[in-house]
Amino acid sequence: MHCIKICALLLGLLLSGKLWSQANNTNDTTGKKTITIIHADTYNFQNKDTAGQFIALVGHAEVQQNRTLFYADSIVLNQKLNILEAFGNVHINDADSVQTYSQYLKYLGKEKKAFLKNKVKLTDGKGVLTTNDLEYDTQIKIGKYVNGGKLVNGQSVLTSKEGTYYGDTRDVIFKKNVVLIDPEYKIYTDTLLYNINTNITTFISPSKIINGNRTILVTDGYYDLKNKVANFSKRPFIDDSTYTFTADYMAFNDSTGIGEFQGNAVYRSKDSTGGYDIIANKIKTNRKEDAFLATEQPILLIKQEKDSIYVGADTLRSGKLSTLIKTRPVPVIRDSLGAAERLLIDSAQIAKDTSNNRFIEAYHHVKIFSDSLQAVGDSLFYTQFDSAFRLFTHPIVWSNENQISGDTIYLFLANKKPKELSVFENALTISKAGNNYYNQVRGNSTHAFFNDGKINYIHTRGTPADNIYFVEDENHKFIGVNQSTCSVIDAYFKDGEIQKVLFINDLKGVMSPMKQANPESLKVRGFKWQDNLRPKNKYAVFSDLE
Repeated sequence: MHCIKICALLLGLLLSGKLWSQANNTNDTTGKKTITIIHADTYNFQNKDTAGQFIALVGHAEVQQNRTLFYADSIVLNQKLNILEAFGNVHINDADSVQTYSQYLKYLGKEKKAFLKNKVKLTDGKGVLTTNDLEYDTQIKIGKYVNGGKLVNGQSVLTSKEGTYYGDTRDVIFKKNVVLIDPEYKIYTDTLLYNINTNITTFISPSKIINGNRTILVTDGYYDLKNKVANFSKRPFIDDSTYTFTADYMAFNDSTGIGEFQGNAVYRSKDSTGGYDIIANKIKTNRKEDAFLATEQPILLIKQEKDSIYVGADTLRSGKLSTLIKTRPVPVIRDSLGAAERLLIDSAQIAKDTSNNRFIEAYHHVKIFSDSLQAVGDSLFYTQFDSAFRLFTHPIVWSNENQISGDTIYLFLANKKPKELSVFENALTISKAGNNYYNQVRGNSTHAFFNDGKINYIHTRGTPADNIYFVEDENHKFIGVNQSTCSVIDAYFKDGEIQKVLFINDLKGVMSPMKQANPESLKVRGFKWQDNLRPKNKYAVFSDLE
């Protein structure tokens, strides 16, 4: 008995000396790959020739490899293979940068790889990754799971079937059934790159982002959840409650409401009768102001059940009328015989009907097309408040065979169809009567009325007003031409063609037979038949005016 106690004491001394030397050996031949023992309540040593030397550490076990510390309720070391197994409350402290927890650990000291199971948790102080099985490389700080995991980072929760964590960059690649839940966003995808430090999600596969009533489909790009900034490419698609939006590239900031859409950008309102669509190569938007700026061949489609209106220009701009009148006055225009009363639109008027709180501006090479009416000009201003197009600088309007031009033209709509038209200064109305024959009326101002989208009455005033009118018999054969001047000329139409002309006050003129008529000389001052500028179809609004 005395001999046994002595032998046990010697074995303990030898083991303690061996472990002490391991914990303090700075010249070990295996260098940084050696696992050294720091502490344990109880040590147990076994020497198996074929399997190697085993050391069992029980109670507050602690070992170290380089700067990585391992803690557990119990640890078994295989010195020959440099393998560690830990059981119960396992904790890996990877140089204070990454902390890993589990209930079981197998660690390969030579490869510096850890295999953790049961209630695995990995954290870098910001995000917490939990799973049931995790492979973690302490040398390169990369962790992987393949049987489901969850990352909680602040208020963001990400789950997936597979995942890879990169400790140096704090990136996590999630794969298979990826779901991100944030207070404002939900993201569903197959593959997602997420950075714990920046809260930036990078999309590399088809993904769905849900933000309230807005759904975004994207395959490439990133979204900064912290700053609410997005950059998407490869033609992302937005589906909101009131519109859809797509483009080759889009970038927006949900905090400021500013967005930019490039490359065949298409905005479509879901209101099929009262909304509008925009097509352009570049569109800038402000969601908070409900405004947009479209450039590079922009097209605006004002939708209605029949006879939608297409507007093209170099630049299109739109926003809330209530915002515009804070920066500049907008006159009220009245549809009474072409008169423009100098009253200003105010916020109280708009507040009575907020559905009319929108304006549209178009600059340079403006073109308008609808089935019932077409127009061109240098610039345009339109408000829903008075349903009127204001055309400036060499504007021209066509309706059926009639061409109307002047310095400024106001076109009033009713139920989004032409109702009235007012022309100010150098008003000229031309209608083609036949081959090289044109009916013409020139005056200071013109006011026209429409019936079902067609002109049925034109009232022209002048000092004096000039007129050239080809008279027809009942068989629609020309019998003469009337050249006259007077104060007022009223022309009545049927099916878009002149049926009757009345001359009022100070009439002076002459009626000539057709044999004496010279079409080239039968032109009023400023005559120009400009049918070549007329948009013949909706596609014509895409081309530039020259």
